[in-house]
Amino acid sequence: MESQSTQQQAPSEPRAKLSSVSNQNDPASGWSRFLAPSVTDLFFVAMLFSLSCGPFGTRLLNDAGIGWHIRNGQQILLTHAVPRTDSFSVAMSGHTWYAWEWLYDLLIAGVHNWLGLNGVVFFTACVIAFTFALVLKIGLKRGGSLPLTMVLLVLSIGAASIHFLARPHVLSWLFAVIWSHLVDSDASAPLRGKFHRLFWYPVLMLLWVNLHGGFLLGFVLLGIYAAGGVIEFLISKDPHHRALIGNKLKHFAAASLLSFLASLINPYGLKLYGHLYEYLTNRFLMDHIDEFLSPNFHGGAQQCFAALLLITLVALAGLKEKPSPGRFLVIVFAAYSGLYSSRNLPVSSILITLTMAPLLSKALAKAAENPRILTPLRHFFARLDSFSNRMGAMESRLRGHNWAILAFVLGFMICMHGGKFGKQQWMDAQFSAKRFPVQAINIIAQRGIHEPIFCPDYWGGYLIYRLYPQTKVFIDDRHDLYGDEFLRQYLQVLHVGPQWSDVLDRWQVNRVLTPRGSSLGNILKESPQWKMNYEDETAALFERTSKQPLD
Repeated sequence: MESQSTQQQAPSEPRAKLSSVSNQNDPASGWSRFLAPSVTDLFFVAMLFSLSCGPFGTRLLNDAGIGWHIRNGQQILLTHAVPRTDSFSVAMSGHTWYAWEWLYDLLIAGVHNWLGLNGVVFFTACVIAFTFALVLKIGLKRGGSLPLTMVLLVLSIGAASIHFLARPHVLSWLFAVIWSHLVDSDASAPLRGKFHRLFWYPVLMLLWVNLHGGFLLGFVLLGIYAAGGVIEFLISKDPHHRALIGNKLKHFAAASLLSFLASLINPYGLKLYGHLYEYLTNRFLMDHIDEFLSPNFHGGAQQCFAALLLITLVALAGLKEKPSPGRFLVIVFAAYSGLYSSRNLPVSSILITLTMAPLLSKALAKAAENPRILTPLRHFFARLDSFSNRMGAMESRLRGHNWAILAFVLGFMICMHGGKFGKQQWMDAQFSAKRFPVQAINIIAQRGIHEPIFCPDYWGGYLIYRLYPQTKVFIDDRHDLYGDEFLRQYLQVLHVGPQWSDVLDRWQVNRVLTPRGSSLGNILKESPQWKMNYEDETAALFERTSKQPLD
């Protein structure tokens, strides 16, 4: 018996030694688990530098609205007060203004004062890269396979790229990811011993409500998962399960109440809700502001969203394991909101990716064992599942994030040195002279023109950035401030509608800056009441021959 036992144990020693060697070479063991880059880290680094130093670096400044955000933040820093009335526009001077993104303005003004436009672009790139890296991390944590999650993530990035702009909405994307994961985790797991999670809701809401109007999404998601809980409660026959669902519904009710109370801690209190309601329910504004219109599916970003929707529809039709009622309602909401308005594409794509990646991954894993599927396909699914499991296990063990930290530090140092790394210019963030009237504004500044200037609303923020406080604009892209009546008259002028010149007379406009070749510019060239002072490839500057007296 002893010899038999010895013979059985002998072969185990070499295997133990081989296992030990394997562990030493395992890239996720020992110190290497903190030094080796994970896929999430590499993804973050790639996005960060492609958005800040790559071709997207200039695109992040394609929206002039960042101009008035910076100037408003600088005013807050100087006055130590959040503005209550407008000071940028001569048309709305002294009118009540709800600067509900004041905290972002304060933050981005500090970044600009320290690092200039390079810092603004780098900060925005960091937020976007971190947001989508977090989506990847959460998708894997929920059970999504790495290859499939990456495919959906790339599509969601493509859909979101339509709004890759240096604006406060990118922070709202980040909060939407964190908030949705918090709500989904509370809906999917037992809450016993986790009631401390309840206080994350008001903390997040306190920041979100002062950063961007997208905070309303937080309440929508709470309502969706609560509705899903009610459906589960009604269809369940297990008393114990119904009791658990009842506790979760109480949890969501408490979270909603605490979040609502936290949302009132803003400079405008409850009036902010009334203002947002009037803005979002104004049919004229919703029908004439581009980002609120339904997406045009001839664009690349919109087609990425369409691909996500098609994958989702096919998967829901064919999957045996259906999503929970709460997650199903999230998918319905994301699909509807993305189809309703272009500005919803990023968040809608993110929500679909977070919800569908685990479901599709489980389905593909089960497909490897389905005898009804052709043998070659089963083998392919089996290899894919095996690869996904290995990569997922390795990804979960790599925790150092040193590469991501190093990339952030390197990018920060580049910004500190004017965009240079050594003698090489890596970053040179500027407003595009092909998109904005850069040279025309240089001429206006050189000639010392301080009269208010009428320009398209999408240029207003740039004029505020370059010329304020010496020169004010008539209009910019704060459409909720100007209201539908003012915007009707503005569009009447911009499109040279009936009595367009009467509007300019009534507003006492003496200087007009228009895109070269625009309808307004062409008719001003032919009008004896106006003369052109300057023209380049982008813009034309006109001055009234007999000026209107300013009040």
